[in-house]
Amino acid sequence: MPCRILLADDSPLMRAGLRALLEQKKEFAVIGDTGDAMAAVSLAEKLKPDIVVLDMSGELDSRLALEELFLRAPGSRVLMFSARSELEHVMSCLQLGAHGFLHKNATVSELELALQTLRGGGQYLSSTVLPMVIGQALKHNRRRSPSQVQTPLTKRQLEILRLIARGETTRSIADGLGLSIKTVEAHRSQLMHRLQIHDVPGLVLFAVREGIIRVND
Repeated sequence: MPCRILLADDSPLMRAGLRALLEQKKEFAVIGDTGDAMAAVSLAEKLKPDIVVLDMSGELDSRLALEELFLRAPGSRVLMFSARSELEHVMSCLQLGAHGFLHKNATVSELELALQTLRGGGQYLSSTVLPMVIGQALKHNRRRSPSQVQTPLTKRQLEILRLIARGETTRSIADGLGLSIKTVEAHRSQLMHRLQIHDVPGLVLFAVREGIIRVND
């Protein structure tokens, strides 16, 4: 069954281009499109797409759409497809529940990869914004009490998650915590299994949503 996609972009030309592109691919089916934020929410609630590809030029419209999609169409995954790449905008979208962020200068193959990743239950960060998000994590010095983070992770797993999100390598984590590389790898495997997240971008997104990485730290 093809991946059912709703296009929500206030540029008619962009919607037409995306529709024409995706309709050439048998693995995707565009089931609707709109240029209005709240119409996108209503359509998502009615049509229940697998993925909503969302971009509204007004930041308030994008924020409102994300908040409402999270509440009214929780089964749909949201890929932000934006020409903006400033850190605060990217982080805000992720914290509001976007499952992926793709810059509009992406190639066709990266768009397809992002859609396939979201369809498979994963999370995607564009290659143009991933270093920036991890860079933000590297600046994060404050520590949040594990009891404040509502996750099924142990204290050690949460600590390792924080270090991964900050861009630390397995070896540097092992050296910093006084553990063997094998032990760190085991902890990472366990936390990925618990969270059902199997890549570093997904872990970074999770850390953003949980407040482990914050915009103004």
